[in-house]
Amino acid sequence: MSDIIFDGRAYCKIMLHAAKYPHLAVNGLLLAENGKPSVIVDAVPLFHQCLHVSPMAEVALIQVESKAVKKNQQIVGYYVGCENFYDNHFDRAPGIRIADKIAEQCSDACVAVIDNRAVSIEMRYPALKVWQHRDRWSKAKCIVRNETDTFDTVSCLLQRGAAKELNDYDNYLDNTQNDWDNTHLNGDLKQLLAMY
Repeated sequence: MSDIIFDGRAYCKIMLHAAKYPHLAVNGLLLAENGKPSVIVDAVPLFHQCLHVSPMAEVALIQVESKAVKKNQQIVGYYVGCENFYDNHFDRAPGIRIADKIAEQCSDACVAVIDNRAVSIEMRYPALKVWQHRDRWSKAKCIVRNETDTFDTVSCLLQRGAAKELNDYDNYLDNTQNDWDNTHLNGDLKQLLAMY
């Protein structure tokens, strides 16, 4: 079983996306630095309405890939949070075709399914179940960098209502002033993660 490591910023964004839409399924893309596909350094929240492959998903993938290349990053995975509180398994995750498309471009692609039961202010263990593509999708181990500090940061953000500040690609489609890259949150995340 291989390890997939999540940097604090990526992990926090995924948790905020799930917390912003607890009544809906959510999805997004996982980014890594070029040449390091098993270390997830950022996450880009995509949708909370239609998670399946669509023309808008194609457009989002192109825009995210273009921006990632400028940062010396690449799309290496997909995350999803199911609508049903108890559906936290790979086989029930919506939009897995997006992950398959990513796996065509990245041989070590991964999928992270949010364990809705573990997303809370009092997080004790990683709220992600991870699979990696190696000829087929197989279980991988989720490791969160600086786990305690990252969990404390998520707790702080959830308590202050920061989930409302996160924009996904759906928000951007509603109003192009909404930054899907969440540049406004990246500074806060950097400060908070450094505090703990």
